[in-house]
Amino acid sequence: MSTINRRRSGAPASGDQSAIVVGGSLGGLTAALVLQDAGFEVMVLERSATALEGRGAGIVLHETTARYLVERVGVSLEAISEGARWFRFVDRAGTVTHEEPCLYRFTAWNTLYANLLDHLPPDRYRLGNEVAGFEEAGERVRVVTVDGYSMTADLVVCADGITSSSRRRFLPEIEPRYSGYLGWRGVVRESELDRKVFDRLYEAITYSTPPLSHILSYPIPSHRGPASERVLNYVWYRNLAEGPLLDDVLTDVDGVRRAMSVAPGRLQSRHITALRSEAEAVLPADLATMVIGTEHPFIQTVADIEVPRMVFGRVCLIGDAAFAVRPHAAAGTAKAAADAWSLSEKLLDADGDVRAALRAWEPAAIDRGSRLAARARRLGTMAQVEGTFVGGDPYILFGLDRPGDSCYPIAETEDGKNV
Repeated sequence: MSTINRRRSGAPASGDQSAIVVGGSLGGLTAALVLQDAGFEVMVLERSATALEGRGAGIVLHETTARYLVERVGVSLEAISEGARWFRFVDRAGTVTHEEPCLYRFTAWNTLYANLLDHLPPDRYRLGNEVAGFEEAGERVRVVTVDGYSMTADLVVCADGITSSSRRRFLPEIEPRYSGYLGWRGVVRESELDRKVFDRLYEAITYSTPPLSHILSYPIPSHRGPASERVLNYVWYRNLAEGPLLDDVLTDVDGVRRAMSVAPGRLQSRHITALRSEAEAVLPADLATMVIGTEHPFIQTVADIEVPRMVFGRVCLIGDAAFAVRPHAAAGTAKAAADAWSLSEKLLDADGDVRAALRAWEPAAIDRGSRLAARARRLGTMAQVEGTFVGGDPYILFGLDRPGDSCYPIAETEDGKNV
């Protein structure tokens, strides 16, 4: 057995304290970094044996998501995100039905992950360490991995996502609830699309709402920031009821039925053919061209998870491990970051009393997750069931705590983009 001993970094928390973060994605990295800055000796345990990658998926940037990089590191928003000129809805014919200045900034999973990981010491991030369980160890918690390695810490933060094994250990009755639709996603570079089509899409976040469906596209940065070749990201939400058809779509080229997603290059070709055929039939020309031109689309199921508790002694759940919300409010990543920041602040307020800090932290974290989950479900119903998701409705604006709080002030550059 090994014990992580705290290395003080000038933070006010008292005593030798340590934290283990289970899960090394965006929420886990943010938690590790803010806890490290709060004076905890941190170790991140990531179950994947290989470096993580987000398939290029885009993220609408929220101030909370970028807070660590901007506030603690001094990274500029322009270095990790892209702006757009317009927030736009178009109909089947491609006619603009609603347009206003775009107040959002857009980033990519890979961009955030690489930048956050850069600021965690390499020996604090361990790949190939899947957690097998937790047990009380006096005033600490022992974490045991599947290969028999164990370590103890004063605090364990479980940020292991929608399929969280940590959540299943504490709340085995809580399972993801499928929403009734999938997100079909893709990333397109400007060299892969007609230049005029690319330029029209790149200047905006563009929505279209075919019957009981919706699609949106927006610009995202290359891996670590702006690059010479520009990139578009899109997601198209398509209804598909549970049953044999869903099972078939989620079965990859090797015949493996995936639980939540099928990665780029792993979709069966007939499903890609059907996607392209439907795009041509129901989408406006520019968006259809983008979807049809995507060599390797991928899919993610849209599901809900809500927990009644987030704290279990000295162990807590954050991010999607606790509340996995539908993506329509574009705040899932922001919620995970907010969980991490508020936890760090409560630990500092409690002068290192972990149990007291967790008790103080949990109610507001549950309230935020519950409210966001309810709003995201409502947005999904508006788009996929009622057909009432329309441009100009302030309720559809992206936000974590309220519609629109993902917006940034506009400062227009010489090329007409908002930054």
